[in-house]
Amino acid sequence: MKKLDGFTEFVTARLPALTRLGFALTGDHQLAEDLVQTALFRLAQRWGRVDEPQAYARRIMINESTSWHRRRRLRETSLAAAGDPAAPVEVAESVTRREAFIAALRRLTPKQRAVLALRYYEDLSEVDTAAALGCSVGTVKSRTHQAIRRLRELAPELAIGTDRSLAEEVAR
Repeated sequence: MKKLDGFTEFVTARLPALTRLGFALTGDHQLAEDLVQTALFRLAQRWGRVDEPQAYARRIMINESTSWHRRRRLRETSLAAAGDPAAPVEVAESVTRREAFIAALRRLTPKQRAVLALRYYEDLSEVDTAAALGCSVGTVKSRTHQAIRRLRELAPELAIGTDRSLAEEVAR
């Protein structure tokens, strides 16, 4: 069983952080667990050949959440075309700050969520985030700016004004 030496220890050490990242990417606990399970399964298949398992698992999770989002959008579009309109998500007036933030995150694009999750949840630098996403630092900066602007539009009651306030919201 040498092929998976160290895998159990990695999972034990990183599972909580991967689950939190999954939740930041999906906004749903069950989807987050599914996302982590998919990432760990794929990581296990390549365990002996991966230099940085944490970065590899993160990349899998980002790619999978983007794919899930695309498939869901396609399904909703085809259902709407078939005459079965998707019910809009309504936020109750008595929604808590956390629920408002999660609802706003869900309305961001997968790439915007990924950039916010890596920058403010995983606390990666712009350079490390760019490396994790396979894009330039400028792209990370512009996606971060666009995501924060969109969050302000979607949830003005949160009064997200600075990177620090956004980091505090993500940490809640």
